[in-house]
Amino acid sequence: MKKSRGRTGRKRRRKHLQGFVDGANCSHQLEYIKLKKWLKDRGLEDSNLRPAQFCDTGRGLMTTKTLQAGDLIISLPEKCLLTTATVLSSSLGGYIMKWKPPVSPLIALCTFLIAEKHAGEKSLWKPYLDVLPKTYTCPVCLEQDVVSLLPEPLRKKAQEQRTMVCELYTSSKAFFSSLQPLFAENTEGIFNYSALEWAWCTINTRTIYMNQSQKECFSLEPDVYALAPYLDLLNHSPNVQVKAAFNEQTRSYEIWTNSQCKKYEEVFICYGPHDNQRLLLEYGFVAMNNPHSSVYVSSDTLLKYSPPLDKQRNAKISILKNHDFLENLTFGWDGPSWRLLTALKLLSLGADEFTCWKRALLGGVISARNEQQALNITAKICQFLIEETQHVLLQISQLKGNRENLKNHLALVEALRLEDLKILQKSAEILCDLNVPTT
Repeated sequence: MKKSRGRTGRKRRRKHLQGFVDGANCSHQLEYIKLKKWLKDRGLEDSNLRPAQFCDTGRGLMTTKTLQAGDLIISLPEKCLLTTATVLSSSLGGYIMKWKPPVSPLIALCTFLIAEKHAGEKSLWKPYLDVLPKTYTCPVCLEQDVVSLLPEPLRKKAQEQRTMVCELYTSSKAFFSSLQPLFAENTEGIFNYSALEWAWCTINTRTIYMNQSQKECFSLEPDVYALAPYLDLLNHSPNVQVKAAFNEQTRSYEIWTNSQCKKYEEVFICYGPHDNQRLLLEYGFVAMNNPHSSVYVSSDTLLKYSPPLDKQRNAKISILKNHDFLENLTFGWDGPSWRLLTALKLLSLGADEFTCWKRALLGGVISARNEQQALNITAKICQFLIEETQHVLLQISQLKGNRENLKNHLALVEALRLEDLKILQKSAEILCDLNVPTT
């Protein structure tokens, strides 16, 4: 009997170890030991969450006990949160209050992160800073060669993001210079562009939404950012539901799960019903088999396939523009979106049908010919996007062999494009089932 129990015990241990194969527990690593002690000193009670490294998602948090729907995942005390109140109570506070025109809450937090990172061992926030990513994969950090491989609508937003961060840096230079009395080194070397890019990405990818009262020393942009150490190790899944908010009674930021999670599995939260382009733009990652994913059709592609000799073409384009039907035209897992089909139905109106454009915009059936032509064009656009995506995937494959330094960034764009290809192929099947030729 004892031997039997021993074998069962070994089996049980093997089963537990098997649970760690996907998630390797990292809580024994020095940086996490220091972070947990630092958080405990600030009032965080020990939870069932442990830092771990996962095959699919990288670094995240695993649970050491089964979580049921309605369970509290984590409760992070207010003292652990990094907000503009933290910044104002630091040595930067006086300089921010005096500076005119007022800086934004975002720049205040960026400045604090850069200053604390520069302080190194002297920083009170060092245990947190040590576990923050050293680099990011948001489009603003990608090489131009990689950005050029993104789908056109995302490429445009990536360039807008880069321009915005550049302008943020340029407009903040004078304020950074005013902080010179706080530093022995020249502020230009501390608050350089790469430092601001890192701080901006840290805030953009990791902050929780927490509305704070407007302070006179800041510009009028909403003060809604809070960095949440440890809690920000939780990864995103589109398939879970959570409730997250600051609890005024407990003065803690709390996350409650609406999903079950087995012991030793990764605990996920949901950042919102975002498609992969939005996830890559805002957070620097792509979610596989994302139910919210879409492939966007640019207005240029839409118009490229509209009837070229149509005398009413310009009037139709004007109608689509005025009614906001040139944006957010997509293919999804369930085929072409209603908006895309509606835009193409309007562009496909015959000369004798043009007066019915309002009915077309509302989704009404105008004629069998109009319906068929709109579906034919949809199929052509779908096929064009499939071929374009396959061409880009070939380019990525070739670049991966030649550009070792871009391997991780290229893999990210490849993941996005592969997901796009799956969606487009699914849409092509749906259109084929409607007896629409796809060539």
